[in-house]
Amino acid sequence: MSLKEIIRNRWVKLGFWSLLYIAWVIWLGNYWWLLGLIVIFDLFITKKVKWFFWKKDYKEGEKHNVWLDWLDAIIFAVVVVTFINIFFFQAFKIPSSSMESSLYTGDHLFVSKLTYGPRIPETPLTVPFTHNVIFGKESYSTLIHNDYRRLKGLRKVERGDCVVFGFPNGDTVLTKAPAEDYHAWVRTSGRDYTISRLGPVIVRPSDKKDHYVKRCVALPGDTLTVRDGLVWINSVQQEVYPGIQLTYRVETDGHKLSNKIIDNLGLNIGELYFDSRIPGYPAMPLTAEKLETVRSFSHVVSVEANLDRYPSAMDSYLLLFPFTDKTRWTRDFYGPLWIPEKGATVALNAETLPFYERIIRDYEHNTLRVTPEGTILVNGQQAKEYTFKQDYYFMMGDNRHNSLDSRYWGFVPEDHIVGKPSVIWLSTDRDRKFPKNIRWKRFLKFL
Repeated sequence: MSLKEIIRNRWVKLGFWSLLYIAWVIWLGNYWWLLGLIVIFDLFITKKVKWFFWKKDYKEGEKHNVWLDWLDAIIFAVVVVTFINIFFFQAFKIPSSSMESSLYTGDHLFVSKLTYGPRIPETPLTVPFTHNVIFGKESYSTLIHNDYRRLKGLRKVERGDCVVFGFPNGDTVLTKAPAEDYHAWVRTSGRDYTISRLGPVIVRPSDKKDHYVKRCVALPGDTLTVRDGLVWINSVQQEVYPGIQLTYRVETDGHKLSNKIIDNLGLNIGELYFDSRIPGYPAMPLTAEKLETVRSFSHVVSVEANLDRYPSAMDSYLLLFPFTDKTRWTRDFYGPLWIPEKGATVALNAETLPFYERIIRDYEHNTLRVTPEGTILVNGQQAKEYTFKQDYYFMMGDNRHNSLDSRYWGFVPEDHIVGKPSVIWLSTDRDRKFPKNIRWKRFLKFL
């Protein structure tokens, strides 16, 4: 028997696909799916059921129905792409500059779900090829809702990883301003005003929150501190990755930097402006390497980091987690902050509650109430301590002075983790016209 005959043998095909299917079922951990072996056996051996009922069996020489052929191709694409999106990879586009100069606005990524393990869809009734919106409407139904479950991945989240996750504050969305942070608006402007101006609101399940990408700077159990805009973990300064940047006040002798210099530096033109009153640039985003380059220019007089010290000139305490003026924290001088881990127990009191109330109430689904006398009630019972049910992470954008991240909305729950960016398959610059808008150097760049 030749190799071609072996490959075409129906029993060989049955064995190959059965083994693949069994491996998938073991990974899935739901052995009821083994009943699918009956379907595979019938497809290759008995052929009693017409599983692809929409396909027409043509006689020799019969003209094909184009519409049926297209229907077959569409159904095949929907099934295959949906399967890949759930268990292996998902496309993602960088929507903002919070990760520049590591990931750029306009980068199109494939996000690996295998790295940390794919989540079983909690809200499986979804329009194919959409995440949460289609034509301005929600593209999913909550008629069926599964509990959170993650399959085994290649490894866990590591400190320094770029991670795609569900936006923690994305559980409540303002219909007139879906990109805005509902919870921040309520803290600063009040709930009634926020809803009357930007509402009504939509409540989304955790797997239908908008996706963000940031760098994981602290793991469960870590103690994080930010000093001079740089991260320290457990009293050890962390690696300053090549893409990490702060903004600097760059004073010149009155001349602007040429467009060629700005282009060579790879600066985001949309975020850079010249102020003749300085004269210079009040907020130029620079990495450590670019900082030394700018300092070397003959017409640059001085360069000073825009570090925000208490009392903050940039952010109200109502915008910085944990939203209390007792911390005296700013975006550049933040912490120390302990990151919750599964199984750890913390004391609950008036001082600690602001750090953990959203975890207790929203992420771990308990009722939480504080009586007028100051007694903390969890699920109706007095609670002087709390034990966490899952791990949490602290995420920060590499563009440290232009990133809404964990400093502004707190911890990222483990069940919000989607995957790790693995490859940039296309990158476009919205400030340029085609074909100059294509960043060819980033084409098929592995991360």
